[in-house]
Amino acid sequence: MLFLVAALLLLGVAMGSVAHAPLPVTLVAAAVIGVWLTVFAIRERRARHH
Repeated sequence: MLFLVAALLLLGVAMGSVAHAPLPVTLVAAAVIGVWLTVFAIRERRARHH
């Protein structure tokens, strides 16, 4: 339960900062996070197969 509260608090902080950031900065940050998550997913999938 504490983890859920912390996650929601962090999400609120992130969404609040995105609301004040310019659109290009937000899009670049979203792209970087998307690439990072994709690389992480690929690495995890390869680790499970080996």
